[in-house]
Amino acid sequence: MFHVRHHDQIGSTSDEAKRLAAEGAPHGTAVHADEQLMGRGRIGKTWHSPPGNLYLSVVLRLDVPPSRGGELSFVAALAVADTVDALLPKHMRAMLKWPNDVLVDSGKIAGILVEQIEGARIVGMGMNILEAPRNAPYKTTTIARSGGLATVDGARDILLARLEARLDSWIEEGFWPVREAWLARAHPIGTPLRANIGDRAETGTFGGLDADGALLLDTEDGRKRIVAGEIAV
Repeated sequence: MFHVRHHDQIGSTSDEAKRLAAEGAPHGTAVHADEQLMGRGRIGKTWHSPPGNLYLSVVLRLDVPPSRGGELSFVAALAVADTVDALLPKHMRAMLKWPNDVLVDSGKIAGILVEQIEGARIVGMGMNILEAPRNAPYKTTTIARSGGLATVDGARDILLARLEARLDSWIEEGFWPVREAWLARAHPIGTPLRANIGDRAETGTFGGLDADGALLLDTEDGRKRIVAGEIAV
């Protein structure tokens, strides 16, 4: 399904994938780089991108209504978590934090950025294999630090295979199985959370996911739907 275009160094794999998509690149075009100079995540945040990690963005042309586009980040998160599991010792398992962080032992090990241009969606995925930022405002980790053993190319091939399987399941079965699989990897219902939404914060407990993937936060004022923001445990 995927045709990989490899770069030793690039500004951003997602920017390159968007450029290719605008030029008509087909479904399954994948951009992989050994190093990014301008890697980025959600809300314009930079992504630490030294050699030794996986930086991958794919072009997807899916027959899915725009209203369901938000589901894709959950599909990608499951594929990344599946890959992390495959690379770590058998007793370890990746967890997911809304909306798109992949954690191991509470440390962020991977992130996902889904963007849309006309006619295509771009899924950018970054995974810490050997290196992680040391000055991040949150705990980070790597496959190597967590006791795993992987090459970057090997991790890429596993991820693409897992992504293809998760996409096929989503297209055939819909979002409900994706939602249930995501919740099985998330913090337990009732976990205290703080949602930072712009310049305000909401505190409460984790109430799960709504049918469209919105975070449900149970607060003193009742249950609230969070559709965008940053979550702290």
